Amino acid sequence: MPIIAPSLLAADFTNLQSAINLIENSQADWYHLDVMDGAFVPNISFGQPVIAALKLKSSKFFDVHLMVEKPERYAEDFKKAGADLLTVHAEACIHLHRNIQQIKALGMQVGVALNPHTPIECLQYIIQHIDLVCLMSVNPGFGGQKFIETTYQKIREVKQMIDATFSSAIIEIDGGVTLQNAKDLVDAGATVLVAGNTVFSATNPTQMIADLKAVK
Repeated sequence: MPIIAPSLLAADFTNLQSAINLIENSQADWYHLDVMDGAFVPNISFGQPVIAALKLKSSKFFDVHLMVEKPERYAEDFKKAGADLLTVHAEACIHLHRNIQQIKALGMQVGVALNPHTPIECLQYIIQHIDLVCLMSVNPGFGGQKFIETTYQKIREVKQMIDATFSSAIIEIDGGVTLQNAKDLVDAGATVLVAGNTVFSATNPTQMIADLKAVK
């Protein structure tokens, strides 16, 4: 069964307590928290204060996805806010290996995200040092976008790299995940499914999470 990580970016920001209650009382495994700076991506979301407040209300794993420039400036702050796993974008890190070392030294798991156009070769020399590869299956910055079909091949290629290097990294898919494509994503090699609008726009979000969790 996949790890299901509802994305808070798709929740009703006027009633985050309701979203927390939903996730806490569902089969969701993680919270997926997208942090955007308006520079690396053309949107601004939320930061450390919101995540710290959410952490006080939650018992689940916090998957924090930094869509920001120079993420090394914020790693320590997100550790203090409650991040269990901190994902940085390969495209935003001039010294990616150093970023990975910094996050691990702070006691967090570390992920590396790739935009849809980014070749997987940039993972070659760091794949054994990370816990997660986040493949963007839409262009980052906004929710509700259409899934990019070439993602399936990218998943298979990353899975081959992981197996060839005996890495323990798992693959996360972020963007356009639905109940219709979830099985194909898992079959290709994905372990973590980030679901935003699919969950929060569903008639019964709790059941939608259960249905995604049941995918084999």
